[in-house]
Amino acid sequence: MMPDLGKYADAVLSAYAATIVLILLLVLVSVMQSRRAKAALKEIETRRNG
Repeated sequence: MMPDLGKYADAVLSAYAATIVLILLLVLVSVMQSRRAKAALKEIETRRNG
């Protein structure tokens, strides 16, 4: 159920949309950095252990 936002509906809904997009981007960047770091650590451990 959506509350009646009146004349502010566009501003509120666009703010929600922007927030959701930014959170998804942050999650995506975090996952990509995590994968890159894990790969780098694995490579370092492989070189170190022969």
